[in-house]
Amino acid sequence: MHKNKVSQKVAQDRPLYRILPPIVSKKKKRWEYGYDADYDMVVISRDGTIGDVYEISGLKIALPATPETCHQRSTRTSDQYWEKFAYPPQLDKIKTIFQWHGMPKEFKHLWVDYIEEEFNRRESGFWFMNNGVKTYIPGSYYMYLQWTKIDVGQPEYREANRLFFIFFEACIADPRCYGMCYLKIRRSGFSFMSSAIAVHIATLSRDARVGILSKTGTDAKKMFTDKVVPISSNYPFFFKPIQDGMDKPKTELAFRVPASKITKKNMHESFSAEDPDGLNTTIDWRNTADNSYDGEKLLLLVHDESGKWEKPENILNNWRVTKTTLRVGGRIVGKCLMGSTVNALSKGGGNFKSLYDDSDASKRSDNGQTKSGLYKFFVPMEWNFEGYIDQHGFPVMETPKKQTLGHDGKPITIGAITYWENEVNALKHDQDALNEFYRQFPRTEAHAFRDESRQSLFNLAKIYQQIDYNDGMIQGQVLTRGSFHWENGIKDTRVVWVPSNSGRFLVSWIPPAKLQNRYMEKGGKRYPGNEHLGAFGCDSYDISGVVGGGGSNGALHGLTKFHMEQDAPTNMFFLEYVARPQTAEIFFEDVLMALVFYGMPMLAENNKARLLYHLKNRGYRAYSLNRPDRPAAKLSKTELELGGIPNSSEEVRQAHASAIESYIEKYVGYDADGVFRHTSECGEMPFNRTLYDWALFNINDRTKHDASISSGLAIMATQKHLYVPEIKSSKISINFARYNNEGHRSQIINK
Repeated sequence: MHKNKVSQKVAQDRPLYRILPPIVSKKKKRWEYGYDADYDMVVISRDGTIGDVYEISGLKIALPATPETCHQRSTRTSDQYWEKFAYPPQLDKIKTIFQWHGMPKEFKHLWVDYIEEEFNRRESGFWFMNNGVKTYIPGSYYMYLQWTKIDVGQPEYREANRLFFIFFEACIADPRCYGMCYLKIRRSGFSFMSSAIAVHIATLSRDARVGILSKTGTDAKKMFTDKVVPISSNYPFFFKPIQDGMDKPKTELAFRVPASKITKKNMHESFSAEDPDGLNTTIDWRNTADNSYDGEKLLLLVHDESGKWEKPENILNNWRVTKTTLRVGGRIVGKCLMGSTVNALSKGGGNFKSLYDDSDASKRSDNGQTKSGLYKFFVPMEWNFEGYIDQHGFPVMETPKKQTLGHDGKPITIGAITYWENEVNALKHDQDALNEFYRQFPRTEAHAFRDESRQSLFNLAKIYQQIDYNDGMIQGQVLTRGSFHWENGIKDTRVVWVPSNSGRFLVSWIPPAKLQNRYMEKGGKRYPGNEHLGAFGCDSYDISGVVGGGGSNGALHGLTKFHMEQDAPTNMFFLEYVARPQTAEIFFEDVLMALVFYGMPMLAENNKARLLYHLKNRGYRAYSLNRPDRPAAKLSKTELELGGIPNSSEEVRQAHASAIESYIEKYVGYDADGVFRHTSECGEMPFNRTLYDWALFNINDRTKHDASISSGLAIMATQKHLYVPEIKSSKISINFARYNNEGHRSQIINK
């Protein structure tokens, strides 16, 4: 392999995208820009052709057809990379469109082809040879690379940023989408790229408004004055509209006279500076508040550092307001470009996480939109780490075996991942510093949303170790999603498992046939046959629907205990169910089928009694465990009838939290002391949703933590012996006198 292709090979092993096999009909001669419902893809091609179809973050994006030839700076493959084109000094002297119109005809004829080609590249994008590969960049990225100055001078070409611009171009083209929610690393260039996009869009649009928000009003103002205004000022005269007001405005950049496309046909036309048909387009910024831009109409909203909005400001509340500024009725007329690294969850990161999670392009409503309306996009640190990008824009992830040059022509001697791992090792004894490093330079989404360890009731280090370990596995080979059903649809017979992507259950272990649907009968009653293997915990709900469609989820967790059976794991969570079906009865039946299939009992909260009545009325009372902290003689009449445990007692709440804490210490993450497993082996807790819930668990506000309640009850159910109250002997000794009754008078016995 050529030495300069090593970085590209490593990047391909950890792809940000994949090129789909041909999926479109060759009979179609022309493709329209926008969403193509027939093929469920977004066409970003402006010339009516399509070539490769990328899948990025769950979104299919069709690029223009690859041309037969394209620009190349060298015939030597290793010397083919992006390089900014020199701006002709003859044109650099021209500062306004009015100066151009005052130039001689011969001068215009000399340069009109150059100017027209720049407009074409801006509109349709640009192809160039990059290390032997024909590479497409959209027009917005071309404008960033060719015509934008940043704090270090000229922007670097990066493959990760190319995909960023392609993805946002698809967000613009897709009429179902409100924009992009970008989870980024520090120093990835987002502020400059989004500022460049703001200027690019504003200088092409009439009667439009572009807005800027950041974590504070001061940050938004700084982005406007230090990035947006200089980028606009640096545009060549043929792209630059005439501004109103000052050259370096502080609050608003107003474009009056448009920069019309110069071609051979119109190069001699001119117009007055007082031409009423101006752009009438502005870029401005606002102070950070929940109602910023409320009631206004925006073509583009740049949302910088949205993962760092701290109380009293709330990014979720603000997005609910600003989302309305991007639509007219049900039609989306503007886009949002949102990006951020993330604060600790309690400092704004939690709200951004909710917004990011709601922006999954693979999960849509009947209107075809994600819950937030945005599309999420994440770039791991190894793809976009400053100083670890080779000349061709590809990341140097592993320490190169042969000389690899960076953009500055200097050799890169260590890989980004190696650097990252060295930093992690140096911080491993300072958990909060380590979590901050993970948030700034995440390799996974889990890293980006790490919380401060002092905020957690449980051992965050172990929880995140387990999450990282899980993220490194191929989840499809470990977890299976699906549903349980009664065989042939006949209730109270056998339960069967059916894998399904739409199922509400997530399982890591299916018992062999001999252990499925196992039960015993005693006195005409059915008892679970695998109680010696494990048990379930359940957090139920009673009301099918609530006003507004909200309400807590129902949750069910299955956990094995220590046993001698060879066909089942020990001390491992094997089932996770966190969902709220349309009716409570569906949830009850889901729970019942899981209990029957696995042949294990359940410990549930009895303050929501409908589930327990459902089990009792169907003849499954024995599948509901009694509270383990009281002997049967001290159970209430209802507890004897239904089983379960209350959640109101402080003693029970403490025991519940202690059970989770103990399980985490023993079976989650790495065991540094090697007591429960070898120090190199990670625990077996495959359910990241529950791990995240443990990380955020608040014992004083348990209603938000359905997964923690359910999983904690499962742990208590498998450790019943720990909660059996001791029968203490009385310390009061009563000695009755004994008498010898022989003869006529009784005599006391003094012994």
